[in-house]
Amino acid sequence: MRQNRPPLADERTTLLAFLTWHRQTLRLKCSGLPPEALCDRSVPPSALSLLGLVRHAADTERFWFRVVLAGTAATPLYPDAFAVTADPADAFAVWESEVAFAEQFVAAAPNLDVTGEEPGEGPVSLRWVLLHLIEEYARHNGHADLLRERLDGSVGL
Repeated sequence: MRQNRPPLADERTTLLAFLTWHRQTLRLKCSGLPPEALCDRSVPPSALSLLGLVRHAADTERFWFRVVLAGTAATPLYPDAFAVTADPADAFAVWESEVAFAEQFVAAAPNLDVTGEEPGEGPVSLRWVLLHLIEEYARHNGHADLLRERLDGSVGL
């Protein structure tokens, strides 16, 4: 079940609601499938899979919140996220851990103007990172829609 996105709310509440909704959407797209289906790749030559999207989401959360905004020296979890040979339960646990870190970081931030340093690019605000993550999840949830439909015909989850 996804949380409703409030139609009338302040900027922070709105951004967080949309990001939460997209995170929940990815989980929903993966729900009820056996591990082998989560690892099933799309159409050759693509290596895209639902589990690969989850692993990619974990690394994306890790990069933007731990490395860029928190300034820690965290290395990528999955250098090749789409080379899936991992246990899905482990990948979901890692993703949920990175989401929890991100949520704690955002909750502790005094405002959306908190900045971090994107390596090779320069400063970015928490506001920019939240918008970027919404964009990232929205794009990949579109991929997840197509993957899920191919697997079992489910659409509109």
